[in-house]
Amino acid sequence: MFQSLRLSRSLLQILLLSVIAISNIGNAHAEQKQQVGNFDIHYMALSSTFITPEIAKTYGIERSSYNGLVNITVLNTSQEGHPAVSVEISGIANNLIDARMTLDFKEIREGESIYYIAEVPYRDDQDVNFTIAIKYKNQLNTSVKFKQKFYVD
Repeated sequence: MFQSLRLSRSLLQILLLSVIAISNIGNAHAEQKQQVGNFDIHYMALSSTFITPEIAKTYGIERSSYNGLVNITVLNTSQEGHPAVSVEISGIANNLIDARMTLDFKEIREGESIYYIAEVPYRDDQDVNFTIAIKYKNQLNTSVKFKQKFYVD
């Protein structure tokens, strides 16, 4: 149990470090977030090679130079501490030749943190467009659209 908790915290730390690393790349945004009413929707996409083999195994993620991860977190800004909320989430990824793939999101809970991860295959120097639909009770019903360029390392 403690091993699993340590790995869970490690995944969150790696994802946060990845955001910092990605924000230092010239064409990336320092913060990828969309505000909708009382909610902040944080999103990012990165190569699965940013996570360790142990974390990939724990969460059943294929760690590959041709496999990316999409990470979504929704925070309720109307509540003290801006807690994460559990949402209904679905999404589609498509490349420039319009090859579409349905994203299969997994909910991950670590203490009070809740985030959603989906895998997406890609090729070197490929732009992938994401459209993510997010619902929370009758308070939030929106979509987030963004594009990420992936490179094979």
